[in-house]
Amino acid sequence: MSKSPDAFRTISEVADWLGVQAHVLRFWESRFSQVKPVKRAGGRRYYRPNDMRLLGGIKKLLHEDGITIKGVQRILREQGVAHVAALSPSLDEPAVEETDSTVVPFSAKPAPQTEQIPMDLDAPQEAEAPEESAEPAELDAAPLVGGIASLAWNRSEFDDELLSRIAPLAKDLRAWLNRVETRAAG
Repeated sequence: MSKSPDAFRTISEVADWLGVQAHVLRFWESRFSQVKPVKRAGGRRYYRPNDMRLLGGIKKLLHEDGITIKGVQRILREQGVAHVAALSPSLDEPAVEETDSTVVPFSAKPAPQTEQIPMDLDAPQEAEAPEESAEPAELDAAPLVGGIASLAWNRSEFDDELLSRIAPLAKDLRAWLNRVETRAAG
């Protein structure tokens, strides 16, 4: 920071230094009575160097050491503010390590080639599987169920015409799923 080491800092400056959002600092202020920034007219917060050190120690305990809020409160009660403040990084250096901002392009992994499962329910089953030892491919029934469900999705009532359209599809789907389960079982 380009300010004097003894200068007061705004909540946004402290939040940037710690690498947290400003609302996190306000939350910590509500949970840790030892955090007492100076509030000027209009309620604007100004943090003294000691406030910053205490917040740096609290952040280390919470985020790096994984201690709970109640645990940090106990440490503050038993070991004192000076102990927690001593855990803070120096005010001259950022409390957050700079991360590498290199952008790595994302490339989708090609989908694995899987055996096609025949969808024709009228086809003879003997022609479907030439190899007996082959594992059946995983089946995603979502498109089938989605097609059936889309017929009824926007309906508030189920009339006879809708039910007559859904019933054969559901019956065919159940028969097809039974065949797949039978083939998978063995």
